[in-house]
Amino acid sequence: MPDGGGVRRVDVSQRADADAQVRVFGLPPRKGEQPADIVRGFLEATTSDEADFRTARLYLTEEASRSWRPASGTTVLADGPVPQMEPQSGERRANSATAVLRGDKIAAVDQGQAYRPEEADYQARVRLTRVDGEWRIDRPPEGLVLGRSDFERIYRSVNTYYYAVPGSREDSGTGGDVLVADPVHLRKRVDKREDLVTSTVKALLKGPSDWLDPVVESKFPEGTELVDETLSMDDSNGLRVRLNQRGSRVTPEQCTQMAAQLYFAVQDLASAQVSQVDLADPGGAQLCVVNRGQADAYAPPGLREPSERQYFLDDQGRMVSLPPGGETPTRAPGPFGDGSIALGTVAVSRTERSAAGVTRDGRSLYVAQIEAGAELGPPRLRSASAGPGGGFSRPGWDARGNLWVVDRDPEQPRLLVLPRGTDEPREVVVPALGDGRIESIRVASDGVRIALVVKRGDRTSLELGRIERTGDGPDKPPLSVNGLRSMTPELEQVESASWAGVSRLVVVGRASGVQQLRYVQTDGSSVNSPPPPGANGVTTVAASEDENKPLLAHSEDGIVRLPPSGGNWQLVTKKGSEPAYPG
Repeated sequence: MPDGGGVRRVDVSQRADADAQVRVFGLPPRKGEQPADIVRGFLEATTSDEADFRTARLYLTEEASRSWRPASGTTVLADGPVPQMEPQSGERRANSATAVLRGDKIAAVDQGQAYRPEEADYQARVRLTRVDGEWRIDRPPEGLVLGRSDFERIYRSVNTYYYAVPGSREDSGTGGDVLVADPVHLRKRVDKREDLVTSTVKALLKGPSDWLDPVVESKFPEGTELVDETLSMDDSNGLRVRLNQRGSRVTPEQCTQMAAQLYFAVQDLASAQVSQVDLADPGGAQLCVVNRGQADAYAPPGLREPSERQYFLDDQGRMVSLPPGGETPTRAPGPFGDGSIALGTVAVSRTERSAAGVTRDGRSLYVAQIEAGAELGPPRLRSASAGPGGGFSRPGWDARGNLWVVDRDPEQPRLLVLPRGTDEPREVVVPALGDGRIESIRVASDGVRIALVVKRGDRTSLELGRIERTGDGPDKPPLSVNGLRSMTPELEQVESASWAGVSRLVVVGRASGVQQLRYVQTDGSSVNSPPPPGANGVTTVAASEDENKPLLAHSEDGIVRLPPSGGNWQLVTKKGSEPAYPG
């Protein structure tokens, strides 16, 4: 190490590339390689950072190269594909060969780049032939086949955004001004012909994933495409996007909504706050400009006005809150905080003007205002069952003020919604539930996604469903939760979950008997951020969709809080339970 010499100024760029990575190159086939080497070389070349897979195509025959579609889908295996050559005999052995790829399938990514957990045995046959004396693949596997480690290195999960389909506020809690996150997996391309910003915008223009499509819509007209090959932020961190004629023939209001979709999608990628999104026609004439303040009008509800307070129950079942920046809990005004009733669970509305509470025996559900002098009133609902595992679950609120709760009566389990929190309850059907039993729910603020803790046999998993209006009648059309999919295939027992972002949840569960606290994506994929540190004996966890808010948990030590900046859990109080954010 030098111990002398002059001092030199080192300039550090303020806009570091958030996706900077070591570039991986594939190796072309060598002369005289045997079939097994050709198959292994092809599989390794598909893990390179080349956008067009030009090296991988060198292992294919000309016809196979033309027909192979790597973008048709990706199969993700636990440890990568293992090729095994099939024995051949006679003349056939001299001119053809077959390799069988095997592995443990854990997920699939479809043509729309949507990820889906899928546990199964994988097997595919790869056929080879001689071309001018050299072995080449003439029947490659369908799409791409990658191991988990390569997949996580090559792909990044990004959120595209679409608007909740307008519906009856009383029935579904959705409206046309609510953005919903739709995660997709895109290649972290080093190839400058298409960076991550450009590929994200292209993915957004293609439309929502098949799973989310029934409950959302894009404001971009069908057939909208980019005019420019690549997009990039300017020096002021603004993004200018030129659209073709299809995308340019829109009203000013629709243009603003389109720009808001783009704003939130690219904001997730930027290393600094995006200043604005500028949409233009093919000739460069400006259509509209949207800055952060204008885009926030369409933000996911959980991000528009996130609460600065956290709530929980004290040892006497009274609702208390932690004020912004405060360390001392104070009892909430109204009947839930003055001791009029002892609660077992509580949920605060997103406006923080009212709350719903379930009595300690789980038999009665109350709704009350959070204000001094408010009266308790009679229970809104009563359950025929009570005790551990029975009665009502902890309720939850969507952004439109609708109240959701599960009646876990073994004789008549039901998922219920109370429009506006006080109207007559309506049962929500879950067709794919089968013999499963819903233990608890967490409704996303957008009102179209719901996370359910479902017990099936001896396993309890976290599943995601979409809330749909399934009736045609103008009066009280029924609701259903469809498209159930697992978000925690690796956990045997899920004990608690909470929304911790627009497309992720924080989960407490067990794998092989060991308790884990982790983040999961709504599509079931791994989260790039590290898991929160463990706490002692966590039974309940609570989070905000605003990722800049602290986590709360009920542990064997009491109510603890984890700052968003990281570090260790901090004790709030030794006596308390049921931590909660509004929602």
